[in-house]
Amino acid sequence: AIFFGLSGTGKTTLSTDPDRALIGDDEHGWTSNNDVFNFEGGCYAKVINLDAEGEPEIYNAIKPGAILENVILNSDKTVDFKDTSITQNTRVSYPIFHIENIKKPSVGNNPKNIFFLTADAFGVLPPISKLTPGQAAYHFISGYTAKVAGTEAGITEPVPSFSACFGAPFMPLHPTKYAEMLSAKMKETGVNVWLVNTGWTGGPYGVGSRMKLKYTRAMITAAMDGSLEAANKDNYHVHSVFGVAQPRTCPNVPTDVLSPRATWKNDDGYYATASKLTNAFRDNFKKFEEYASSEIMAGAPLKY
Repeated sequence: AIFFGLSGTGKTTLSTDPDRALIGDDEHGWTSNNDVFNFEGGCYAKVINLDAEGEPEIYNAIKPGAILENVILNSDKTVDFKDTSITQNTRVSYPIFHIENIKKPSVGNNPKNIFFLTADAFGVLPPISKLTPGQAAYHFISGYTAKVAGTEAGITEPVPSFSACFGAPFMPLHPTKYAEMLSAKMKETGVNVWLVNTGWTGGPYGVGSRMKLKYTRAMITAAMDGSLEAANKDNYHVHSVFGVAQPRTCPNVPTDVLSPRATWKNDDGYYATASKLTNAFRDNFKKFEEYASSEIMAGAPLKY
C-alpha cells in the first residue's frame, strides 16, 4: 500500500504496523516496472500524546540514535509527550532500522491499495470511502486537509488547506500531469484508491472528537485484506454530497461510525458544513480546471 497525506494526517502512524513490513514513511519513488522504493532510510513522526499502548512501534523507536524536536522533558529526563507549550508539532526522527518489522531492502512492488489521508476538521468526510479513477485524480490534485487551532499561529477554527498532489512545493510539473499518471497506474495495475478521514467525527473540531486510531487501523486492514470490498460490493452508499462510495459495514468498526451524517445527529448542521467544504474544494480547483480532463472534473464533489 501507498499512503498520501499532508502533515498530521497519519502517514507515519498508519504505515507503521506490526502486521505489515515498513518500506518507509515519506519520499518514495514508483517506477515504470511498478516497484516502489524509499529515498530516505528513516522516519519522521509526530509524538504529540504518543504512548506505548497506542503506537508501540514508534514509541520504542525513540532510543539512542533518534532525534527529538520541540519536546519538554520531565525532571527525570523522560519525555512529556502531552506537553504542547512549544507547539503541537512535536517530532522524532529515527533510522528505519529502529522499527522491527521492515522490508529489506526498502523496495516493494505493485501496490494494491492507495490511501489518501485527510484530517478533516469539519468532520463531514466519511472515515473511509472508495474512489473512482476520476475521483482519485481530483482528490490527488486537491490534496486536502484542514488546519486546526494549535497547529499554526492565528488559527482558531478549522481552515481548509489544499496542497496539490499532497506536496505542491515538490512538484515540477503541472499537478494534472501527476494525476493522469496516477489514473494510468490505477487502470494498469488494478489499484484501489481509498479516501480516509483521520480527522473529526460527530461534529467539527471543538464539537466532535478525533476518529479513534483503532477504527482507522481496522478500516485500512479491511481494505487491504479484501474484507471491506467483500462486505460492500454492489452495496456501497454513494455519498449525497461528495459522491464517493461509502461502505455500509466494516469488520471491527461500529456501523454508525461509517456514516459521518449519523454521527452528527444534526442533519441540517451536517449538510450546511458539508456544502461549505464542497465550495472550498470547487474554489480551490478553479485554477486546475483548464488543464483537467472530463474524467477528472467528473470526480468533483456534487453540487449541493
